[in-house]
Amino acid sequence: MRYVEEFRDPKAAKALIAAIARVADQIGATAANPVRIMEICGGHTHAIFRYGLDKLVHEGIEFIHGPGCPVCVLPMARVDECIEIAERPEVIFATFGDAMRVPGAKGSLLQAKSRGADVRTVYSPLDALELARRNPDREVVFFGLGFETTTPSTALSIQLAAREGLTNFSVFCNHITVPPPIKALLDDPHMKLDGFVGPGHVSMVIGIHPYDFIAEDYGKPLVVAGFEPLDLLQSVLMVLQQIAEGRAEIENQYARVVPEHGNPVSIAAIADVYEPRPSFEWRGLGEIDASGLRIRDAYLDWDAETKFGIGYAAAGGRAHVEEPEGCACGSVMTGRMKPTQCPQFGRGCTPDTPLGALMVSSEGACAAYWTYGGARLIEAAE
Repeated sequence: MRYVEEFRDPKAAKALIAAIARVADQIGATAANPVRIMEICGGHTHAIFRYGLDKLVHEGIEFIHGPGCPVCVLPMARVDECIEIAERPEVIFATFGDAMRVPGAKGSLLQAKSRGADVRTVYSPLDALELARRNPDREVVFFGLGFETTTPSTALSIQLAAREGLTNFSVFCNHITVPPPIKALLDDPHMKLDGFVGPGHVSMVIGIHPYDFIAEDYGKPLVVAGFEPLDLLQSVLMVLQQIAEGRAEIENQYARVVPEHGNPVSIAAIADVYEPRPSFEWRGLGEIDASGLRIRDAYLDWDAETKFGIGYAAAGGRAHVEEPEGCACGSVMTGRMKPTQCPQFGRGCTPDTPLGALMVSSEGACAAYWTYGGARLIEAAE
């Protein structure tokens, strides 16, 4: 299959692994003093473990798993607010399947559905828009969730609803942006990061220049990467070569898909429908300035927060919900801890009984560890 098989070629992989080892030795990377490279995207985390790249590369390379799962970084209060909306009798609540089992303090959307809430899984916000057309006597609320990757499709759906005058459709907007949490991590004096593997899908929309500050202000290299094993290996090599040469630049390994300046149609739709929130809460990172998006005044008729007076639009402000005791999702998601270092991993927290989103999201780090290691990783940690 073109653009897949050539990026899984074993001979090419061995050559890249050997090149990584040579450069790692050159810069003095060891297991005791590793080069710490953060992959920002949860899809990259799963690819690393699916193909065993963490075991194949030089022992002086340590992958740090960043806040690259949009379901996982939502605080529990936002899940509770979803449930509060979904349990209103007039509402059909539409969501991506990834969010169904994410636990809040009031349970999950799947549990709310079992209690009688009309929660439906959709593949696109356009599916939710069609539900609104077919159910004019119901309020259809779409759980707008994700980084810049999914933001344009939600924006286009709101534009369509406005064009059609479809006022029984609204979006509970939880779209967030990648650059601000990277800055928050780099500003954390306790975080030691030497470079980044940048997100491929997000960069398809925004291009590579929103990351310029990482190199210019912090002197760290970032390489935007694809999702096949050779993509990731080449990206790690490119990061190491920058370090060896004393450079810090933003490079694009995924140029076959990612344009330098992004997708202008998507960027225009986002700019038309959304504006930055003054701040938005991230699990494990707290409130981060201008890291979330909210719906502009021109489209407030399609803003579920305003329509239902919930979340940041609630009277008296939104609530904060503490993580369950012993849950380390925040620490895992910000690279301070590996999943197996969480005392609940595989014990109090499993895919059947999750305490946090990282165990049930398809891009969660804990789900990656469980899927590709499971009990073996628990035994190794004991």
